[in-house]
Amino acid sequence: MIMDNSFFIHPTAIADAGAIIGSGTKVWHFSHLMPACVLGANCIIGQNVFIDNGVRLGNGVKVQNNVSVYNGVYIEDDVFIGPSVVFTNVINPRSFIERKHEFRQTHIERGATIGANATIVCGLSIGAYAMIGAGAVVTKNVKPYALVYGNPARQQGWVSKAGNKLNFNEALKATCPQTGEQYFLKEDQLLTEV
Repeated sequence: MIMDNSFFIHPTAIADAGAIIGSGTKVWHFSHLMPACVLGANCIIGQNVFIDNGVRLGNGVKVQNNVSVYNGVYIEDDVFIGPSVVFTNVINPRSFIERKHEFRQTHIERGATIGANATIVCGLSIGAYAMIGAGAVVTKNVKPYALVYGNPARQQGWVSKAGNKLNFNEALKATCPQTGEQYFLKEDQLLTEV
């Protein structure tokens, strides 16, 4: 067990020399952090997770069991990655053709949630506080606060910052049932009431 009073690494996990691990972060069983990855503060890395070189996780990120986060993926603060989520980084892989120079960047914005077993095709942006349903196959950019699910994933509504589905009145306004925060739609974008 590696514990330096600022982060925790389970004895079965591997953190290669050079990996940067933020204060309060926990890395659990059988996970592997490559030498050129950066994990923010207070992250939780579940069992059997692989974090590749060049990957950056913000603060407060939760990566659940059996996820591989490959080079080219950038994850902002407070993102939740469900169990067995799949990220890709090459659009047309072939085992006999080297395409590391063709990695496409994937950007997961602050507070987004990606449900269990979802697949995120490379080169996309998942907007802030978006909610990706379990098993979704995401092939297009996702707007902030959008609720998407299915194969291929399609937008099915909007969620609040707290992750609750929003119901809009005739004036295109909605209230989060949990927090009371106000939202409104303008030109197919969700905005918060000021």
